[in-house]
Amino acid sequence: MTLCSSLRTLTKQTLNTLNLFHFTYHTKLLSHSHANAIAFDPWTSDSSFVHHAHHQFDKSPQKDLSNYNHLLFEYSRTHCDQEVLNIFVGLHHSSSPVDGSTMSCVLKVCGCLFDQNVGRQVHCQCIKSGFVEDVCVRTALVGMYMKTENVKDGGRVFDEMGERNVVSWTSLLSGYVRNGLYDLALESFFLMQGEGIKSIPFTFATVVGALAHDGMVEKGIQVHTMVIKNGFESTVFVCNSLIIMYSKSGMVRDARAVFDSMEKRDEVSWNGMVAGCVTNGLDLEAFEMFYQMRLAGVMLTQMIFATMIKLCANLKELGFARQLHCQVLKNGYCFDHNIRTELMVAYSKCSVMDGAFQLFSMMHGVQNVLSWTAMISGYLQNGGTRQAVNLFCQMNREGVRPNYLTYSTILTAQPAISTVQLHAQVIKTNYEKSSSVGTALLDAYAKMGCIDEAAKVFELIDKKDIVAWSAMVAGYAQREDTEGAVKIYLWLAKEGVKPNEFTFCSIVDACAAPSAAIDQGKQFHACSIKSGLNNALCVSSALVTMYAKKGNIESAYTVFKRQRERDLVSWSSMISGYAKHGHGKKALEIFEEMRRRNLEMNDITFIGVISACAHAGLVDEGQRYFNMMVQDHDIDPTMKHYSCMVDLYSRAGLLEKAMDVINGMPFPAGATLWQTLLVACRVHRNVELGKLAAEKLISLQPQDSAAYVILSNIYAATGNWQEGAKVRKLMDERNVKKEAGYSWIEVKNKTYTFLAGDVSHPSSDLIYSKLEELSTRLKSAGYQPDTNYVLHDVEEEHKETILSQHSERLAIAFGLIATPPGTPIQIVKNLRVCGDCHTVIKLISMFEAREIAVRDSNRFHHFNGGLCTCGDYW
Repeated sequence: MTLCSSLRTLTKQTLNTLNLFHFTYHTKLLSHSHANAIAFDPWTSDSSFVHHAHHQFDKSPQKDLSNYNHLLFEYSRTHCDQEVLNIFVGLHHSSSPVDGSTMSCVLKVCGCLFDQNVGRQVHCQCIKSGFVEDVCVRTALVGMYMKTENVKDGGRVFDEMGERNVVSWTSLLSGYVRNGLYDLALESFFLMQGEGIKSIPFTFATVVGALAHDGMVEKGIQVHTMVIKNGFESTVFVCNSLIIMYSKSGMVRDARAVFDSMEKRDEVSWNGMVAGCVTNGLDLEAFEMFYQMRLAGVMLTQMIFATMIKLCANLKELGFARQLHCQVLKNGYCFDHNIRTELMVAYSKCSVMDGAFQLFSMMHGVQNVLSWTAMISGYLQNGGTRQAVNLFCQMNREGVRPNYLTYSTILTAQPAISTVQLHAQVIKTNYEKSSSVGTALLDAYAKMGCIDEAAKVFELIDKKDIVAWSAMVAGYAQREDTEGAVKIYLWLAKEGVKPNEFTFCSIVDACAAPSAAIDQGKQFHACSIKSGLNNALCVSSALVTMYAKKGNIESAYTVFKRQRERDLVSWSSMISGYAKHGHGKKALEIFEEMRRRNLEMNDITFIGVISACAHAGLVDEGQRYFNMMVQDHDIDPTMKHYSCMVDLYSRAGLLEKAMDVINGMPFPAGATLWQTLLVACRVHRNVELGKLAAEKLISLQPQDSAAYVILSNIYAATGNWQEGAKVRKLMDERNVKKEAGYSWIEVKNKTYTFLAGDVSHPSSDLIYSKLEELSTRLKSAGYQPDTNYVLHDVEEEHKETILSQHSERLAIAFGLIATPPGTPIQIVKNLRVCGDCHTVIKLISMFEAREIAVRDSNRFHHFNGGLCTCGDYW
């Protein structure tokens, strides 16, 4: 059934409806009154002209159809759409004749008012009156349905047209573009060319606008040549569309070439060029264009004000934003929604939240979803999470429906707002498949540690953009799930999606996880070089961190030296990296270079610096840097800073000073801090303080075996076997199990994992044979096993066997037999290396002439020539 035939059945109903239409319409008039007060200025020249036209109409003795149509056209031209409908209703009630021109004008007004219900009623009247075959009426119907977002019916009306002209085609193209169907617009344009319909300037402007949105600049260049071929290269609004298309495609020089070639320019031309510079980050060029615009005497419109205020927001240029605000008031644009919203954003980005909220409050009654979202975003940017959440709740109470941007913004407020409840609201409002909302939602779940929920949200996103892909990779990276992150990256590559710098940053972060293969990060480093993104700041900073965490501090420094620019992450990663690798003095050299350059420092920077001082035994320097952090940089010390200070004093044997730090803290000491002190008590054999630290640690983490093990070691080292036995008995009573230690090593791109006493490896016979050989050489060198590290109540000989089969020794033995002589060996252990193994690995590095790197749960140990970078403080 065609659209016309289906509408004929409604004709009788329409006659009745039109009798009620007068009342219904006037009711709607009241609801639009406030908006009209802003949009309709009786002192403008157009309005004065309409007033004059209406006066002439009233004076006319005979009011024929041409008089009515003329008046309708004048009202429509000056956007007095309600008046057009008033006159049409009057014509209907007086049974005055109408024609196709009348119907076309009224249908156009229905589209402008976004009122499809009235539009359908007029459509029915067209059928009844026989005007539906008029090409102008059909064209107006296409436009009305497209403007009211009924693309299906708009397309059906067009398809049923017996005769189509260039205006009909342009109306269809414009409708597709208006509804975001850019592919259909382009397809229809080329179909129109195939049918021999010659385009008019507005057709070209419309299709160029579609290409700007779709990012198809190659086809845009083809259309540009057609514009020139048809002689429209001087038409202002066509050139304006070309400027916008080139600007949105990043081709600012081409946009400027079009702009410079224009014989005449209007306000849209200037604004397009200024906005193009802003969009492409050419801030100085944007200011220069604005200055030239002022010199040219071009009138400042709402659009140019909005663009320049946006530029001020980007640059956090508060002074100029306030000047523009004054000009907005002076020019009478203070009620413009876009300008008010941009001003709110500018004040928010400049941290002037009182000014932003004052503007927002002045909009009471006319606040739309954009202004609410801008205000919520402003509070979140300035640390006002609670205010943002309250505004979001108030927005819902007042019946303002959040859009995709609102949800994307408020989801960053978790945990102050429930992600699960927001997810339910997102599903209810049908935004779950939106790329931006889905990305924000999966990011929120990932930060909560709910990676499975994040993955489910990711799979539901209809059109996954690179932001969504990168967020999913980052989610797995946060969980140190390298395998999951790599799977997403490979899926991305298979789908033909081109990774950006944030994708590489996230995948490199994932490769810094302890479980990641050593060469995996190198492979993605190579991929970033191939893509030309290795020098992007976030990528190079991630590479510095990754190499430092994977034990390759030399490569980390190489990347650091080659960085064209460095951020705080780069500097802090290099300092922390050197500190964890035992190169305290090098870490301090990097820090002093930061100071010479007057660079910004944060709490993480000072954690690395104080840690470096602790590893290098620089007690006075560590104290000085701690004071500098508090007094010169106004950084409040956290638990980690106090833990570093305790470590600093403990390593130097200043245990009383370490206790003074703990007693002077503004908050109770945490488990990490007490464990730091407990390890120091083991090294310096301070039984009493060790017992206190162990008791505190056990009270905080009663099921963690570390405190029991270290305290038992302290008793054993001081010969207090009875107390050591009590500790072991307490572990049994509380059912505390010592965490299984395991070590892994990567050989020829394959990772091998070992447990203590493991015999599951195919080469276990060769591994144990190598251990026997090493044992003989160790004893010849005077090595005596320290059985205090064995908690089992067994014979001494059995204790020695247990020590010799620790997981790190099995991994090292396998590395020795599986790699060529002289090849460096790197292993990772989930627990701290025990003291006996530490002694053994030092000797093995000397016997085998190998560099052996061990990353345990605390730090890196680099063994070479019988020495370790930790200074025997493990």
